[in-house]
Amino acid sequence: MSYSEELAQKVRGLLQPKDGLTEKQMFGGLAFMLNGNMACGVVGEELMVRVGPENYQEALGERYTRPMDFTGRPLKGMVYVEEDAIAEDLDGWVTRGVEFAGSLPPK
Repeated sequence: MSYSEELAQKVRGLLQPKDGLTEKQMFGGLAFMLNGNMACGVVGEELMVRVGPENYQEALGERYTRPMDFTGRPLKGMVYVEEDAIAEDLDGWVTRGVEFAGSLPPK
């Protein structure tokens, strides 16, 4: 599966000032890692965001989100964010992922 380079560029623009940021091909898309921990990524035209187990149900309660079920089973703490939500608040979703990844010890 490919990913939207346009969306990846927008995410890069939001993450540019972050130290410890790397990119890695995973889940058939592109993941953005902060100190070795995945924060968010792009799969197809959607954003995947690591919100963490504590924020998972709250994130799923928001419009245009669904469980990240890449393997056929939902990955707790990870959500897909559809294009409509990305258009409304890309910065907010990327920030959520960065905040969670930043709360984890570096790998």
